[in-house]
Amino acid sequence: MSFDDRLHALDRAQQKQPRISFVAAVIKKFSDDQASQLGALIAYYGFFSLFPLLLVFVTILGFVLQGNPSAQESVLHSTLSQFPIIGNQLQENVHSLKGSGIALVIGLLGSLLAGLGITGATQNAFNQVWYVPHKHRPNFITSRVRGVVLLALLGVLAIVSTAAAGFVTAGGGSSFLAVLGPVLLAFAVNLLLFFAAFRFLTAAHIPTRDLLPGVVLAAFMWQILQHVGGYYVDHVVRHAEETSGLFAFVLGLLTWLYLGAQVTLLAAEVNVVRARRLWPRSFFGNPLLEADKRALTSSAEVEERIEEENVEVDFEA
Repeated sequence: MSFDDRLHALDRAQQKQPRISFVAAVIKKFSDDQASQLGALIAYYGFFSLFPLLLVFVTILGFVLQGNPSAQESVLHSTLSQFPIIGNQLQENVHSLKGSGIALVIGLLGSLLAGLGITGATQNAFNQVWYVPHKHRPNFITSRVRGVVLLALLGVLAIVSTAAAGFVTAGGGSSFLAVLGPVLLAFAVNLLLFFAAFRFLTAAHIPTRDLLPGVVLAAFMWQILQHVGGYYVDHVVRHAEETSGLFAFVLGLLTWLYLGAQVTLLAAEVNVVRARRLWPRSFFGNPLLEADKRALTSSAEVEERIEEENVEVDFEA
């Protein structure tokens, strides 16, 4: 038996196992949508938006906690530690929280510009994942308005959740609440964040029941990435020399953002495959299975061609 025959036999075997074929179908669709490249673009904008967002965060806390040095010290260390990779670096270089109007304006402008890049890239990715035709996607102005609204919503939720987790950590000592409280709070808010993103960044109307599996998966995977980021800082960045530590910090932050974007799109693919029953799939396309045909008829390119040219697609060709 040749190598190609073995691959085809393996493909036929996975099609007969429901759970394995579902995972394989998610991987297949992730590859077909070029989601890896879409996630890389989201991570690119995320890298440039993270720093002005943190500037806004620290400035707002400076206004809120002005005149309370003990609270500033507690929140500074406990809250910033909630940010993987970059949190410990901020703790070592920021000695107090100070509210500055200039810093707030600069941070807001930087966050808005970079944040709109994130929401635009994510909207494009989610619409691609859900097969939304280009002519049915929001126009330039509508997509920016949606992006601003979502940025405000996600920003408020992120600030509140991170500050609350910081207060719990700062005041709980070694109690059970101090250990479990921040984790549960972060997970709950991650659920809200991902639900808002999945709901408002997709042009198509998706029933809530079709969004929840991916939301839970994305929140869970994001929580793991947060802990992995903390482990990376403790075991790599802190023990590296000054020069190599800088490279480790930048590469670690980029990797963390990239993986976060990838797991988010992977969770979205799970929703699409489950909602439209796009499994089992054939990796070789010959012969096409029913799920392969549904995937093709759902694609934006085929839908647009059928609507605009009124042609029939021959799936057996």
